[in-house]
Amino acid sequence: MREVPLESNIEAVAFADGLARGEFDLVILMTGVGTRALIATIEQVRGSRDSFIDALRRSRIVARGPKPVAALREFQVPMWATAPEPNTWREILSTLDSRSSELSLQGLRVAVQEYGVSNPDLLAGLRERGAVVTAVPVYQWALPEDLEPLRAACRTLSEGKIDVILFTTATQVVHLLSVAESLGLGRAVIDGIKKAVVASVGPTTSEELRERGTDPDLEASHPKMGFLVREASERATELLKAKRART
Repeated sequence: MREVPLESNIEAVAFADGLARGEFDLVILMTGVGTRALIATIEQVRGSRDSFIDALRRSRIVARGPKPVAALREFQVPMWATAPEPNTWREILSTLDSRSSELSLQGLRVAVQEYGVSNPDLLAGLRERGAVVTAVPVYQWALPEDLEPLRAACRTLSEGKIDVILFTTATQVVHLLSVAESLGLGRAVIDGIKKAVVASVGPTTSEELRERGTDPDLEASHPKMGFLVREASERATELLKAKRART
């Protein structure tokens, strides 16, 4: 997968202009990449990022996790709140609920920086709480330019020759199965995944796997690459043996 900027930056620029005019009460930043891309977009279009960063500093900002926090620190922008692990949309909503006595969402104008794809559950949850929500798409996920490694993975999975498969984002699940379908191997790849030990980086990825018909055998204790790799390496042999015994 690869990150590509949206062809049109109309929403991002409109958001930046609105933020400068005080038209948003709360900003939710979902990713570090998206935060940096948003600032870079405004700098490219407006010729300077200073007024936008100043507007961010005056705003209440909720960060989904450590990556947007790190990006904001680069620009010395303070956070109003940070969602805890596993850093999903559920933690964002629960964080806002826990601070409802300080800031009610009813009638609040909320901007959500999106990451690759829209998150309808988060947007719906905010609207159910009375917020007026503006989605701000910054970039989108695309398939890699060279699809052959992914096609080769599909063929190998379809033959049942993969013992362990690690997914570090839900989009990888979507892309893998999309390419499998294009090869006419959709069902065979699902079967191959079910025969392997499936390790997921976190709840969002696990949800996507379940929606596609397979349960992860392992979910990282913390939604980070290092934990995923370490825990998969520690438990894969045991999990594979147990899986094969059941089947």
